[in-house]
Amino acid sequence: MFSGLFILTYCVKSLNLFNFVSDWLNFSLNLTIMTSILSNLISNVPAVLLLQELINEPTTEKWLLLASSATLAGNLTLFGSVANLIMVESVATQGYKLSFWQHLRFGLPLTIITTASTYLWIIY
Repeated sequence: MFSGLFILTYCVKSLNLFNFVSDWLNFSLNLTIMTSILSNLISNVPAVLLLQELINEPTTEKWLLLASSATLAGNLTLFGSVANLIMVESVATQGYKLSFWQHLRFGLPLTIITTASTYLWIIY
């Protein structure tokens, strides 16, 4: 499944399906939001591979926002990071079940606070 995300990302890039948002991504907040969303839809590594091609005005600030948003957004849902999925499978073998909603209850505030703090730190 994970390798399929890389194939999907390559196809989206080669077909220029996301080029319409490249101007929108020039705004730092938009880049942070889009990275956070995509990191949870297609995982953080494929999201970065896709979005790095769409940054029209590359600056240190934008690279830091892309990297930090993808990393921190991985905490939002179980699907945001492969490490989360590995952890859930590992603890399930010990009889503990962590549901999507249990994780989200912790992951949502954590992701909002850390991503917003990091955004402000980088911008200012």
